[in-house]
Amino acid sequence: MSTDLGDGILLRALHKGDAAALAEAYTHNRAHLAPWEPARAEEYFTLPRQEQLVAYTLDDVAAGRSWALVLTDADQRIVGRVNLSDIVRGAFQSAHLGYWIDARLTGRGLMRRAIQKALAHARDDLGLHRVQAATLVHNTASQRVLAAAGFTPIGRAERYLHIAGEWQDHLLFQRLLD
Repeated sequence: MSTDLGDGILLRALHKGDAAALAEAYTHNRAHLAPWEPARAEEYFTLPRQEQLVAYTLDDVAAGRSWALVLTDADQRIVGRVNLSDIVRGAFQSAHLGYWIDARLTGRGLMRRAIQKALAHARDDLGLHRVQAATLVHNTASQRVLAAAGFTPIGRAERYLHIAGEWQDHLLFQRLLD
Protein backbone atom coordinates (compact mmCIF):
# COMPACT_ATOMS: atom_id res chain seq x y z
CA MET A 1 0.00 0.00 0.00
CA SER A 2 1.23 3.45 -0.93
CA THR A 3 -1.16 6.40 -0.75
CA ASP A 4 -0.59 9.99 -1.85
CA LEU A 5 -1.58 12.37 0.97
CA GLY A 6 -0.81 15.53 -1.00
CA ASP A 7 2.10 17.98 -0.74
CA GLY A 8 4.42 15.26 -2.06
CA ILE A 9 3.86 13.07 1.02
CA LEU A 10 3.16 9.34 0.71
CA LEU A 11 1.78 6.94 3.29
CA ARG A 12 3.18 3.40 3.08
CA ALA A 13 3.87 0.33 5.18
CA LEU A 14 6.96 0.27 7.37
CA HIS A 15 9.79 -1.72 5.72
CA LYS A 16 12.75 -3.59 7.19
CA GLY A 17 15.16 -1.11 5.56
CA ASP A 18 13.58 1.96 7.21
CA ALA A 19 15.75 2.00 10.33
CA ALA A 20 18.31 4.54 9.08
CA ALA A 21 15.61 6.91 7.85
CA LEU A 22 13.77 6.53 11.17
CA ALA A 23 16.92 7.27 13.18
CA GLU A 24 17.38 10.41 11.09
CA ALA A 25 13.71 11.42 11.42
CA TYR A 26 13.65 10.93 15.18
CA THR A 27 16.92 12.82 15.58
CA HIS A 28 15.64 15.70 13.43
CA ASN A 29 12.34 15.85 15.37
CA ARG A 30 13.76 15.17 18.81
CA ALA A 31 12.82 18.54 20.35
CA HIS A 32 9.46 18.60 18.54
CA LEU A 33 8.44 15.16 19.86
CA ALA A 34 9.98 15.33 23.35
CA PRO A 35 6.96 16.92 25.09
CA TRP A 36 4.60 14.25 23.69
CA GLU A 37 6.60 11.01 24.05
CA PRO A 38 8.31 8.99 26.76
CA ALA A 39 11.75 10.28 27.73
CA ARG A 40 14.20 8.74 25.25
CA ALA A 41 17.74 7.57 26.02
CA GLU A 42 20.47 8.53 23.52
CA GLU A 43 20.46 4.95 22.26
CA TYR A 44 16.92 5.41 20.89
CA PHE A 45 18.19 7.76 18.17
CA THR A 46 20.83 5.33 16.86
CA LEU A 47 20.69 3.05 13.85
CA PRO A 48 21.17 -0.16 15.88
CA ARG A 49 18.26 0.67 18.19
CA GLN A 50 15.99 1.64 15.32
CA GLU A 51 16.90 -1.62 13.56
CA GLN A 52 15.81 -3.49 16.69
CA LEU A 53 12.58 -1.51 16.96
CA VAL A 54 11.72 -1.97 13.28
CA ALA A 55 12.32 -5.74 13.57
CA TYR A 56 10.15 -5.90 16.71
CA THR A 57 7.40 -3.86 15.05
CA LEU A 58 7.44 -5.97 11.89
CA ASP A 59 7.20 -9.13 14.04
CA ASP A 60 4.09 -7.63 15.64
CA VAL A 61 2.67 -6.79 12.21
CA ALA A 62 3.31 -10.36 10.99
CA ALA A 63 1.59 -11.74 14.11
CA GLY A 64 -1.45 -9.49 13.56
CA ARG A 65 -0.84 -7.47 16.73
CA SER A 66 -0.17 -4.18 14.95
CA TRP A 67 -0.02 -2.34 11.65
CA ALA A 68 2.79 0.15 11.06
CA LEU A 69 2.98 2.94 8.50
CA VAL A 70 5.39 5.73 7.65
CA LEU A 71 4.93 9.03 5.87
CA THR A 72 7.66 9.81 3.34
CA ASP A 73 8.51 12.93 1.36
CA ALA A 74 9.56 13.22 -2.27
CA ASP A 75 13.15 12.38 -1.28
CA GLN A 76 12.00 9.17 0.49
CA ARG A 77 12.81 10.67 3.92
CA ILE A 78 10.51 9.51 6.71
CA VAL A 79 8.50 12.46 7.99
CA GLY A 80 5.96 10.73 10.22
CA ARG A 81 4.45 7.54 11.57
CA VAL A 82 0.98 6.08 12.00
CA ASN A 83 0.58 2.92 14.03
CA LEU A 84 -2.29 0.70 15.01
CA SER A 85 -1.05 -1.27 18.01
CA ASP A 86 -2.41 -3.62 20.63
CA ILE A 87 -4.86 -5.12 18.14
CA VAL A 88 -7.30 -7.27 20.08
CA ARG A 89 -9.58 -9.74 18.30
CA GLY A 90 -12.53 -11.73 19.62
CA ALA A 91 -15.47 -9.72 20.89
CA PHE A 92 -13.39 -6.51 21.14
CA GLN A 93 -11.98 -6.04 17.56
CA SER A 94 -10.10 -2.93 18.62
CA ALA A 95 -6.72 -1.21 18.41
CA HIS A 96 -4.84 1.83 19.68
CA LEU A 97 -3.76 4.60 17.32
CA GLY A 98 -0.43 6.40 17.62
CA TYR A 99 1.02 9.00 15.27
CA TRP A 100 3.45 11.86 14.78
CA ILE A 101 4.50 14.16 11.97
CA ASP A 102 7.64 16.16 11.24
CA ALA A 103 7.59 19.64 12.76
CA ARG A 104 7.90 21.21 9.29
CA LEU A 105 4.65 19.58 8.11
CA THR A 106 2.21 20.31 10.93
CA GLY A 107 -1.02 22.16 10.23
CA ARG A 108 -1.46 20.98 6.63
CA GLY A 109 -4.06 18.25 7.18
CA LEU A 110 -1.58 15.51 6.26
CA MET A 111 -1.93 13.59 9.51
CA ARG A 112 -5.73 13.77 9.37
CA ARG A 113 -5.63 12.25 5.89
CA ALA A 114 -3.11 9.61 6.98
CA ILE A 115 -5.29 8.65 9.94
CA GLN A 116 -8.38 8.45 7.74
CA LYS A 117 -6.53 6.07 5.37
CA ALA A 118 -5.37 3.97 8.33
CA LEU A 119 -8.92 3.81 9.70
CA ALA A 120 -10.29 2.69 6.33
CA HIS A 121 -7.72 -0.12 6.30
CA ALA A 122 -8.54 -1.00 9.92
CA ARG A 123 -12.22 -1.33 8.98
CA ASP A 124 -12.04 -2.83 5.49
CA ASP A 125 -8.95 -5.05 5.68
CA LEU A 126 -8.39 -5.74 9.37
CA GLY A 127 -12.08 -5.99 10.26
CA LEU A 128 -11.75 -3.81 13.34
CA HIS A 129 -14.78 -2.31 15.06
CA ARG A 130 -13.12 0.41 17.12
CA VAL A 131 -9.89 2.43 17.34
CA GLN A 132 -8.89 4.31 20.48
CA ALA A 133 -6.43 7.20 20.79
CA ALA A 134 -5.12 9.25 23.71
CA THR A 135 -3.63 12.73 23.88
CA LEU A 136 -2.08 14.70 26.65
CA VAL A 137 -4.69 17.04 28.11
CA HIS A 138 -2.84 20.11 26.79
CA ASN A 139 -2.18 18.70 23.28
CA THR A 140 -4.96 20.61 21.56
CA ALA A 141 -3.39 20.26 18.10
CA SER A 142 -3.60 16.47 18.32
CA GLN A 143 -7.14 16.69 19.66
CA ARG A 144 -8.12 18.76 16.60
CA VAL A 145 -6.57 16.10 14.32
CA LEU A 146 -8.58 13.38 16.02
CA ALA A 147 -11.82 15.38 15.88
CA ALA A 148 -11.27 16.04 12.16
CA ALA A 149 -10.77 12.28 11.66
CA GLY A 150 -14.12 11.54 13.32
CA PHE A 151 -12.98 10.56 16.81
CA THR A 152 -15.19 11.37 19.79
CA PRO A 153 -14.04 11.95 23.38
CA ILE A 154 -14.75 9.15 25.85
CA GLY A 155 -13.07 10.34 29.03
CA ARG A 156 -10.01 11.33 30.97
CA ALA A 157 -7.41 8.90 32.28
CA GLU A 158 -5.41 10.17 35.24
CA ARG A 159 -1.66 9.52 35.19
CA TYR A 160 -2.23 7.38 32.08
CA LEU A 161 1.22 7.34 30.48
CA HIS A 162 4.76 8.25 31.51
CA ILE A 163 5.45 11.08 29.06
CA ALA A 164 8.34 13.56 29.09
CA GLY A 165 9.58 12.09 32.37
CA GLU A 166 6.36 12.14 34.39
CA TRP A 167 3.00 10.39 34.69
CA GLN A 168 0.52 12.58 32.86
CA ASP A 169 -3.24 12.70 32.43
CA HIS A 170 -4.63 11.97 28.97
CA LEU A 171 -7.89 12.53 27.19
CA LEU A 172 -9.23 9.37 25.54
CA PHE A 173 -10.96 9.26 22.17
CA GLN A 174 -12.55 6.56 20.04
CA ARG A 175 -13.73 6.06 16.51
CA LEU A 176 -16.29 3.36 15.81
CA LEU A 177 -15.64 1.93 12.37
CA ASP A 178 -18.84 0.07 11.50
